[in-house]
Amino acid sequence: MSAAPHSDAVPRVRAWLMDLQARIIAALEGLEGEGGARAVTDPWRKEPGEALQGDGITRIIEGGRVFERAGCGFSHVRGPRLPPSATQHRPELAGAPFEAMGVSLVFHPRNPYVPTVHMNVRMIAAGHPGQAPVCWFGGGMDLTPYYGFEEDAVHFHRTCRDALAPFGDDKYPRFKQWCDEYFYLKHRDEQRGVGGVFFDDFAELGFEQSLAMTQAVGEAFLGAYLPIVERRQDTPYGERERDFQLYRRGRYVEFNLVWDRGTHFGLQSGGRTESILLSMPPLVSWQYRREDPPGSHEAELTRRFLVRRNWI
Repeated sequence: MSAAPHSDAVPRVRAWLMDLQARIIAALEGLEGEGGARAVTDPWRKEPGEALQGDGITRIIEGGRVFERAGCGFSHVRGPRLPPSATQHRPELAGAPFEAMGVSLVFHPRNPYVPTVHMNVRMIAAGHPGQAPVCWFGGGMDLTPYYGFEEDAVHFHRTCRDALAPFGDDKYPRFKQWCDEYFYLKHRDEQRGVGGVFFDDFAELGFEQSLAMTQAVGEAFLGAYLPIVERRQDTPYGERERDFQLYRRGRYVEFNLVWDRGTHFGLQSGGRTESILLSMPPLVSWQYRREDPPGSHEAELTRRFLVRRNWI
C-alpha cells in the first residue's frame, strides 16, 4: 500500500528531519561535556550531471570522551531510477524517478559497556511520469551491546513500544519481529544485537498517520538510548573488554556491508559514499574461530542476548 503525499509534504518532512538531527547532535555534545568532542558539520551537494541530485548534512564526532565515532546524517536526494534494492516489493515502480530523504545514525561509544546504537527514519516518494507519486516510510532503532544488561534491553524495548502504542497495539510486536528478522547475520546464524523495532515500505495508515508514526519513532530515540549511555559510560574496563568490543564490531561491519538494504540502496543509486559509510566503526578486529570460556561475560552475550527474546 502507498500513500499520496500532500503538496507541502516534502518541505515539512525535510524541516522536521533537519531539526531532529540538530537536537540529537546537541544531546551527544552534552554527553561529551565541557572540553569534550564537538561534531564536525559537513554540508554537501550533488551537482547536476551526477547520478543523484540533492543535498545533505553529515555531522560526526570522532575521538570523543564518550563516543569514539558517532555519525548522524541528513540527506535529501532525487534520482532518475529507483535502485533494485528499493523495488523488491514494488515491481510496478521499477525504473521510476524517486525522491528520498531521511536521517540515519550509528553511534560507536568508547566504553565497551556502552552499546552501539542505530536509528533511521526516512520517506521515499516515486512515480512514473504522468502518474501521481506514491509515498512510503521506513525506520526504526536497534541496540547492539558488547556486554549485555537485561535492564538496558528492557528499557530500550519499552521505549519503542510506548512510542508506537498510539498507532495500534499490533505495531510494536510486528516491528520488533521485523527487526529481529532483518538484523540477522545469515552467514553467522546470529542476531546483530538485542533488536528494537524496524519497518519499511510502510504507508498503511495513510500519509499523515504514517508520517506521524515515523516521527514518533524518531522522537523516541534520545529517551531510549541516552539513559543507557549515562548508566554505563563510567564503568571501568581494561584490555580484555576492549579486545572483545573490537572483535564484536567486526560483526557490525559484516552486516552493514553484506546485508543492509540501506547501504546497498545508497551505493547502488550513486549516493555519497563517505556519508553512507559513516556507520563503520573506527577500529575493528577479526579473530579466527574465537571461542570464549563458558559462563564468561563475553560468552553470555551470545547465549543470553544475541537471541530472539520477548524483552517486555
